[in-house]
Amino acid sequence: MRQARATIALIAINAVLWVGQILPGSQLTQFLFFAPLLTEAEPWRMLTAGFVHDPSGPMHILLNMYSIFVFGSVLEPMLGKARFIALYLISIFGGSVAVLYLADPFSPVVGASGGFFGLMGAYFVVMRSIGASSTQMVGLIAINLVFGFIIPGISWQGHVGGLLAGGAIASVYANTRKSSQQLSQKLGVLLVLAVFVALTFYRINTWQYAGY
Repeated sequence: MRQARATIALIAINAVLWVGQILPGSQLTQFLFFAPLLTEAEPWRMLTAGFVHDPSGPMHILLNMYSIFVFGSVLEPMLGKARFIALYLISIFGGSVAVLYLADPFSPVVGASGGFFGLMGAYFVVMRSIGASSTQMVGLIAINLVFGFIIPGISWQGHVGGLLAGGAIASVYANTRKSSQQLSQKLGVLLVLAVFVALTFYRINTWQYAGY
């Protein structure tokens, strides 16, 4: 697993934070969860929410960490640590942006599902870029999306946003693979990130006019 150290590190961070969440009297979840109406005052929650999970039981974090391990152990060696981390974090951010637009402004959200769906979206794009069959991947993504829609308490909005963000970043990577295209690749990643940042500011501005 030397080639997937970032994946292991991300899983370890999530695990340590979850232990902190379940300690008696812990307020960690309250400090790190994301809710759309908190975006303007505490925008960092758009990322920190992707590192905390439902403290009422281990199933949420176990499923997410297993999924991240499976896809991270494949994608990280292919992309390299820095590209993989950028993909993962922007996927979490993209998931939060979708929550910002599509979810109840007062609803708290936690979990690494946006990152996980970003990795699935990226893996699909990578498979397509190398000419491999992506049929099974489409089915897996569809099944996971459906679960998000039919199971209460799951942020399907974060799933959709993470999927789109991960696919967008992977598309940049796939189309700038030559060593001479490194600058174009960095600019492409920054462009995707800038779009999500702009969408965030736009949404906050619309709420100000709405009186939130």
